[in-house]
Amino acid sequence: MDRKYVLTGIIALAVIALGIIAWLAFSGGSSNEMLANTNGGLPVALSPRDHPMGSPKAPVVMVEYAAPTCPHCARFDQEIFPQLKATYIDTGKVYYIFRVFPLNQVDIAAEAIARCMPQQNYMSFIDLLYRNQPKWDPEYGVTDVHAGLVAMGRLAGMSAEQVDACIGNQDEAKKIEQVGTEAQTKYGIDGTPTFIVNGEKRVGESTWADWQSYLNGKLRGK
Repeated sequence: MDRKYVLTGIIALAVIALGIIAWLAFSGGSSNEMLANTNGGLPVALSPRDHPMGSPKAPVVMVEYAAPTCPHCARFDQEIFPQLKATYIDTGKVYYIFRVFPLNQVDIAAEAIARCMPQQNYMSFIDLLYRNQPKWDPEYGVTDVHAGLVAMGRLAGMSAEQVDACIGNQDEAKKIEQVGTEAQTKYGIDGTPTFIVNGEKRVGESTWADWQSYLNGKLRGK
């Protein structure tokens, strides 16, 4: 074989490889960066900051936009989510993605602390915040929110200094705000909890029976 053609082939392969590497770097390196939607809705772009649960091949993709200070979100976390996880997420029917939509500066501070946790502890800390809202959330009349958040951090094994460092991280605060801005721009979200299910927006609280009826309809392609 002519060496010129061999060299040309090697160069072409190198260019292709570099292109793939560049795409992976741009997309965050995730093979599931863009999830195709099977029911005609908008695809969901995953980011390395997301905390997905379930199978990325699930027929239903469900994104929850929630706020740490939101009592309705806390009720969903405690009353609906365990059943949702057992019935749909763990069984491969729903691919679930949780994102914080900050309603105020307290939400940004709470999410910043959560982001300081090891990735595997992130969702458990969010759950801790929800279950203890009366101890730190201004929605419940708490006046010393900082002390309350420090107390939550201590429960998760952090010192007061570590909590303050997390809250003071301005780069992280900007990233948290960007998630909220993107949610507003892409989905028109202006409150919590809001869910994007196969590209369709679903707002507010629902009973478990309502969720079952809704998700079963999605699974049937309705």
